[in-house]
Amino acid sequence: VQLVESGGGLVQAGGSLRLSCAASGRTFSSYAMGWFRQAPGKEREVVAAIARGGGRRYLTDSVQGRLTISRDNAENTVYLQMNSLKPEDTAVYYCAARESLFSERYYLKRNEYEYWGQGTQVTVSS
Repeated sequence: VQLVESGGGLVQAGGSLRLSCAASGRTFSSYAMGWFRQAPGKEREVVAAIARGGGRRYLTDSVQGRLTISRDNAENTVYLQMNSLKPEDTAVYYCAARESLFSERYYLKRNEYEYWGQGTQVTVSS
């Protein structure tokens, strides 16, 4: 599967962005999806994850209440709605996918994912 992210950009603190990740292929509903981010000089970390069925979702503590992950299996797309952005959210955001036998399991580790997008830059100015 090929993943293409879009929607990144420069925004002021308190602003919003919506990241999209479009997946190729006809079996998108077989894949659990995740969003990771990597800030300069830091390790890539999980931000959000969603099971292939869409019913179970995960958000890391620092983004709860501000970010939302969702997916549209008919459109082969996963989204990350980002509200109330902070300067510390500045990073390159990556979409990731892996096949999953379990409809309501999400994955949080980098090495659990098979496919990655090229990343999209999000910059939040103070």
